[in-house]
Amino acid sequence: MTRLPEHRPAVPDETVLRSYRQVTNSREIMTRSLTTYEDAVAFHGHSCPGLALGYRAADYAMKRLNAKRSEDEDLVAIVENDACGVDAVQALAGCSVGKGNLIMRDIGKHAYTFINRKTGTAIRLVQRPEPLTERLDPEVAALRRKVTSGKATPAEIKKFHERQAGVIEKILTIPFGELFIEKEARSEIPERARISGSVQCAVCGEMVAEHRARVKNGKIVCIPCAGEYSRGW
Repeated sequence: MTRLPEHRPAVPDETVLRSYRQVTNSREIMTRSLTTYEDAVAFHGHSCPGLALGYRAADYAMKRLNAKRSEDEDLVAIVENDACGVDAVQALAGCSVGKGNLIMRDIGKHAYTFINRKTGTAIRLVQRPEPLTERLDPEVAALRRKVTSGKATPAEIKKFHERQAGVIEKILTIPFGELFIEKEARSEIPERARISGSVQCAVCGEMVAEHRARVKNGKIVCIPCAGEYSRGW
């Protein structure tokens, strides 16, 4: 576990704090929910090994960092993939793009960094390199290839779902160290999300956040209307 330096945001004025206090009760209701794997399944839409892995990662990180489900931005998750496990992180840890505490750096790795702003501590969890499904149930991998290719019989499809359920149960119960490697976190604590003003695109007329706007021929435009510029690099 790593202790990281934090960007210090401006102190909010009393009006902002008063508004925050007024909605605290409703937020507490929200943060009391979505705590089980079944909650993650309901959020994601189905149960699968990837979701179970994300659930174990979030659950382990929250315990290691002594963090609760984030009602604001106190718990930050930096995810390095866009797979099913990210939904479990959102459901269990309360990290989301809209709140600014879910940062996606999709480089195709099943790795997750969790940061507790209150304590300044962080951990990075990386899935073990050994093929997981083959290790837990070699037959599932072969059945999956048949199912995804459309060549599986009804009996094989039924058997696949039954055995995959067994794999998921193992992921949820085996020692955490058999799933992930805990490494030193490499990220600084990100700046808290900013509330940006909006400007009107001179071409399409739609509003765009100031920090996402571009200038084209001396006029403020959105990214699509600005077009791409590349020299082949």
